[in-house]
Amino acid sequence: MKKHDLKTQSRTDWERVDATTDEGIDYSEIPELDDDLFAKATFVPAKQLVTIRLDADVVAWLKRYGKGYQTLTNKILRTVMESQKTAATKKRAA
Repeated sequence: MKKHDLKTQSRTDWERVDATTDEGIDYSEIPELDDDLFAKATFVPAKQLVTIRLDADVVAWLKRYGKGYQTLTNKILRTVMESQKTAATKKRAA
């Protein structure tokens, strides 16, 4: 990947962008925000950057799955968390 050259000047016509009003924007290619769209929407929790120490063999095992091992780690932890929530809910109902 190329590093962005900060010395290169932008070719964007910022004066034209600043002068554009809401009425001047073409929304024709944007789909409508209807009930169907919101029915299919999912909630994605915010991510928080953390530092965690894991056993070297655990990290090696996760990295065997390739790029995205941190996302995989999050999915594993989420699965355990949700299963414990489900178990606690069942325990309270009993």
